[in-house]
Amino acid sequence: MGYCSLLLPCLVSSTGGLMFGYELAISLAPSGVLVSSLLVGSLLASVVGGSLIDCYGRRNSIMLSNGLTLTGTALLLISSYPLLVLGRATVGFAICISSMSCCIFVSELVRPERRGVLVSLYEVGITVGILAAYAVNYVMAETQDGWKWMFGLAVVPTVIQLESLWFLSSSTQSNSAQKHLFNQKPARVYNYMSLFHTKDNMRTRTMIGLALVLFQQFTGQPNVLFYASTIFYTLGFHSHTAAVLASVGLGLVKVLSTLLSMALSDRIGRRPLLIGGCSAMAVSLIVIGLLSTHSHVEEMGCVSKGVMSNMSIAKTHEPLITVEDINKTVINNGTEVNPPVASALNIPAANWVILLSLMAAVSAYSIGFGPMTWLLLSEIFPAEVRGRAFAFTNCFNSSANLLITFTFLSLIDAVGLPRLFVLYGTIAAVAAAVFCGILPETKGKSLEDIDQELRLNRFSSNKDCCGLLSWRNSAPQYQKVHCQDMPEMSS
Repeated sequence: MGYCSLLLPCLVSSTGGLMFGYELAISLAPSGVLVSSLLVGSLLASVVGGSLIDCYGRRNSIMLSNGLTLTGTALLLISSYPLLVLGRATVGFAICISSMSCCIFVSELVRPERRGVLVSLYEVGITVGILAAYAVNYVMAETQDGWKWMFGLAVVPTVIQLESLWFLSSSTQSNSAQKHLFNQKPARVYNYMSLFHTKDNMRTRTMIGLALVLFQQFTGQPNVLFYASTIFYTLGFHSHTAAVLASVGLGLVKVLSTLLSMALSDRIGRRPLLIGGCSAMAVSLIVIGLLSTHSHVEEMGCVSKGVMSNMSIAKTHEPLITVEDINKTVINNGTEVNPPVASALNIPAANWVILLSLMAAVSAYSIGFGPMTWLLLSEIFPAEVRGRAFAFTNCFNSSANLLITFTFLSLIDAVGLPRLFVLYGTIAAVAAAVFCGILPETKGKSLEDIDQELRLNRFSSNKDCCGLLSWRNSAPQYQKVHCQDMPEMSS
């Protein structure tokens, strides 16, 4: 694949992620109805999108999502609240279809040695899109009708992706590979129930996919990012510094970490990055929880709860938790309180350790769970059911995200913020142990080889890799075949 041919898949992957990250980030601030409409559209796409991708093709599904994004954006520019809700639901449906079909399309299009880099570009696009949304929110905050510009700018990556797909021939390696697989004897027919059958080891594949998406959410990453500005403020970073560190600072950490993961995915492999990322997350989150017990970060829960209860729909273009909200927070009885600003132990080093641990947790997530989840989901399922399997796991991912987000404050009230961080860290440690036992290594292998090895369940313990499980190479398999030649040699 030449330079020009390689550029087009890069644009498809990165712009798809850019749209997803941008639309997701600008949806954090508006009213709950607008946020819910985006999520409803996304969940609906998770239910029906898989069948669209498998029946009508990956490329056509991406083009459909482009058309829906443009339609939804046009509805958002009309000054009508019902159309605004409908537009956000349409965009939510579109970006969910795009997120699934982009990863699958690129994974089937490129060569195995480049698949990790190009599919991971999608996650890079998400992080860049989030940063772009932060920048647009800041620039358009005081602009008249700035919200229209915010929504309208999503057209730019959509058009770029549509143009890239236009120049990509429909008879690409992706489609030819699918036709080749469908024409093999005997033809394999799958449906949604096939994901739970033991035939072709589908149940194990589904278990791997569900473990990826559920552990990704249950480690609490959305909440860590959501309350980052409040944590920074309680650590002593006042004024606008807290907001800058929380949004731009963590955003840059995510982008750089994702770029590092992208560069290493085809060199080191998926397993080491994901297991290592889970382990680093576990240590970082547990350290935050233990040190927060002795600092005023423990009191962040009630402050954040007051901030959320005092939010108004008018603050459409501001961050969900701002420094002004923290400086004046109304809690329960209407009295204003000021959050604490110094450590109870008067040890600045402890606060810096919490800050660095927070950065490390975000970085570890961006190296492991962030890109590796979607890369592995695009590799481990058969081509005939890949779209439906991806959609099935994505539905659990969205549901788990909602569950973790909406139960966060209740869990703080029940167990306290420090114990909650320790719980998140413990779940990350469990995830690392589970992935050691069930996760295959797909680096440098064609999708057909991965499918065959998973069908044959060919993996065993490898003591040379710290006791982790890895896939067998073909050498031991050929050694068994030699035994069949022995009768001929004796005769």
